[in-house]
Amino acid sequence: MQAFLKGPASISTKPVSAKEKSAAGSSGEGKRTKPIPWVEKYRPKNVDEVAFQDEVVAVLKKSLEGADLPNLLFYGPPGTGKTSTILAAARELFGPELFRQRVLELNASDERGIQVIREKVKAFAQLTASGSRSDGKMCPPFKIVILDEADSMTSAAQAALRRTMEKESKTTRFCLICNYISRIIEPLTSRCSKFRFKPLSDSIQQQRLLDVCEKEHVKISNEAVSYLVKVSEGDLRKAITFLQSATRLMGGKEVTEKIITEIAGVIPKETIDELLLGCQSGSFEKLETLAKNLINEGFAVAQLVNQLHDTIVESEDYSDHQKSAIVEKLAEVDKCLADGADEFLQLMSLCALVMQQLTQNT
Repeated sequence: MQAFLKGPASISTKPVSAKEKSAAGSSGEGKRTKPIPWVEKYRPKNVDEVAFQDEVVAVLKKSLEGADLPNLLFYGPPGTGKTSTILAAARELFGPELFRQRVLELNASDERGIQVIREKVKAFAQLTASGSRSDGKMCPPFKIVILDEADSMTSAAQAALRRTMEKESKTTRFCLICNYISRIIEPLTSRCSKFRFKPLSDSIQQQRLLDVCEKEHVKISNEAVSYLVKVSEGDLRKAITFLQSATRLMGGKEVTEKIITEIAGVIPKETIDELLLGCQSGSFEKLETLAKNLINEGFAVAQLVNQLHDTIVESEDYSDHQKSAIVEKLAEVDKCLADGADEFLQLMSLCALVMQQLTQNT
């Protein structure tokens, strides 16, 4: 018992050596640099780092130089930099100290019904924008409310926002972010400056991915980078996430196309070619076996529909009549799958029509 009591006392009274201090300091630093997802690590820190969205960047740069900022509506496909752009602009406008006071960010994970719009957003909008930046730079006299994924807000909540946007225009600017502008009510869109975020070009995505690979010391071939860009379909966030997953899986070895195919859940080209050959054979039993194997291997039929569409449309082996009939069926199957239909039955229905189209002229 005495030894137990003596232990902590002896530790506390003993002077700490410089060596121990440095060891403690280094361990503290190690703790501070926690591993974070690459998507967050390489998110644009300022407006200049935003890629491929020239019009938006030009408007935000003007506001950084002292011009007034309108209410904004950013729309476009996921992973094109909508949220990153407004967050980077807000950080530059307000600096790190005032950012928390001046910016309210709500997204689909938060409660955003009519009650929240009436209470939380309205209360924040009514606050006076006070405080100045410690670095002496000019700070705009307004706050920013960022409503991410605004297309998932109810129509009633959107309607409740109209009056607040007008009434608090002296002290608050709103930035709505969505994938589909058609889901935002007309009175809100007319109150905002609209900016469409384009899917990132292949060259810009490749450049960004190669930058990440260089900084993270990832071994990857140019062909694998090109394939990664193709698989991510203009979504840079998805591409970086796949790259990080592939790197962790390979553990320092070179990242290949095969690994990216597995991680992305893409159906290999050979499997799709085999399915089309099965359709051309005219044997329903063979087709049924192929379809069962496809489902048993865990491939998503929705993914097959997308890839089959690209393969059929780009192929020169089929007539325009065959293509139009197959694509129409693909659209029907896609709708049925979205409504919760059975994957195997929909796949068999699709394959039966493809077989009918490919064998009727032979």
